[in-house]
Amino acid sequence: MAEHHSMPGVASSSPAVILAHLAAHTDRIRLGSGGVMLPNHAPLVIAEQFGTLEAMAPGRVDLGLGRAPGTDGATAAALRRSERLHEGADDFPQQLVELTRFLDDDFPDGHPYRRIHAVPGPVQATSPGGVQSPHRPPLWLLGSSGFSARLAATLGLPFAFAHHFSAQNTVPALDLYRENFRPSAVLAEPYALIGVSALATDDEREARRQVLAAALNMVRLRTGRPGLVPTPEEAEAYEFSAMEQDFIDSWNSNVIHGTADQVRAGLDDLQKRTGADELMITANAHGGDIRLRSYELIADAYGLPTPA
Repeated sequence: MAEHHSMPGVASSSPAVILAHLAAHTDRIRLGSGGVMLPNHAPLVIAEQFGTLEAMAPGRVDLGLGRAPGTDGATAAALRRSERLHEGADDFPQQLVELTRFLDDDFPDGHPYRRIHAVPGPVQATSPGGVQSPHRPPLWLLGSSGFSARLAATLGLPFAFAHHFSAQNTVPALDLYRENFRPSAVLAEPYALIGVSALATDDEREARRQVLAAALNMVRLRTGRPGLVPTPEEAEAYEFSAMEQDFIDSWNSNVIHGTADQVRAGLDDLQKRTGADELMITANAHGGDIRLRSYELIADAYGLPTPA
């Protein structure tokens, strides 16, 4: 679950809330933030929220972190109670260290936060009669440029790259991550995931129609007019300007779409070109039934087991 704000077409302003809902309705699937925008929050709050999620779904929660605001400048200022937004982004490495300390409950003696504990968390295991899961949410760093790639490498953390909206930077960022990777207690070798926009349909033409609608939604978002994902009929009737058409062409060139076989071929090719260890697929279309069908088709194309 990503974190975005002031976007009517994206239901992800509160990742922890939605993850709690998903935890209550699932038993096996991994749940994660993709990601929580750390500069928008106090590290202690994130440690408490995800410690709670871990307690509700032990061993199934991943904490992905980003440093962008996940919204426009005015909304970011409202979130952070400051118009000096760059300061939050610049402090990201320090905020990350603080969050990790809270999750591990290991601030050193003499630190002003030494007596502060994120609960649920490790402190419960040291309390009389207390029991605490040995797990804590694994940390991932997310990014769309080289900053988080280098930081993830330095800290020996897994790295997730936003290929779905920054495709031109994917290979350089992954190269930077792998070249600078330092083994850590949590990861011996670099591990990279990329987010991929992919939509499979039973009919190739329907895939093109849905992808056009999703692209129109991005045009509106990028021009300060965020809203709900339009219908394919609305997108087909829309008169794109030359500049908008250029954006559409560029955007859709990185959306893998078509029949299940076409999408599988595109995903396989992308994995080979990037060397990604994992692909995280997002399907942007008008209507949940279209998205669900897309995931079913892609799963079947790879022979994934059908849930009982």
